[in-house]
Formats: sequence, C-alpha cells, structure tokens
Amino acid sequence: MMPKQTTDVDRLVGLRITALRKARGLSQTALGTAVGVTFQQVQKYEKGQNRVGAGRLREIARLLEVPVSAFFDEDNAAGGQEQAEVFGFLRAHGAVDLLRAFASIEDDQVRREVLAIVRSAARLGRKKDAPLDA
Repeated sequence: MMPKQTTDVDRLVGLRITALRKARGLSQTALGTAVGVTFQQVQKYEKGQNRVGAGRLREIARLLEVPVSAFFDEDNAAGGQEQAEVFGFLRAHGAVDLLRAFASIEDDQVRREVLAIVRSAARLGRKKDAPLDA
C-alpha cells in the first residue's frame, strides 16, 4: 500500500493555520499544547507535510475562534477570492505584526496618516526596483 500523499488542499489548510495562529499571537508550541500535539507536529501541519485530521482541525478552529470552513478555499462562495487574497497578504513577513499595531491605533486621523506613509513606502519600493531605462 502506498503512503498517502499530501495535496494542495493540505498545504492551503496549513498556510491558513499559520496565518490565523499568528493573528491570534499564538506560538506553535502553545497551539500544539492546546490540541495535544508537539510543536514539531504543528510545523508539519503548517507546511502541509502532514494532514490534519477532522477532529483536530475542528479543535484548532475552536481555539483560533474561526469556523472550520476558514481553512478551505471557497472560490465559489461570495468573498472567496477576497478571503484568499487576505490570507496571501498575511503570509508576508511582519504583516500580522503591522496589522496588529495598526488596529491598536485609536485615533482615526493617525490611522489615515500611517496608511498614507505605508502607501508612500510601497510606491518608493516599486520605483527603486524599476529598471533605470524605464
């Protein structure tokens, strides 16, 4: 009998576990302890190397305070593409920290100014990467 191979769905579930875990400020160790596995097993889930069983996925969803459906690609559902895009952004190094810090700013004007600074930095980054003869 051939061992079961992980699939793109397993990798997608793993990426979403990572993003949601980080958004909650949990370490792999904390998540693993809460669901009864080692942090190494959580790493394997997050990398899509091991499949997450249905019961364990339900427990992870409960701990992360999301429905189980949050771990799956729902392109056919309303907002599915948006949700996939958001998870893609959250994978960027520092994105969750930036979002958490931004959300903690209470003053609306300061938030708008921070957003303007970040957008300016993004434009400068794109210009810097542009070819010299462009």
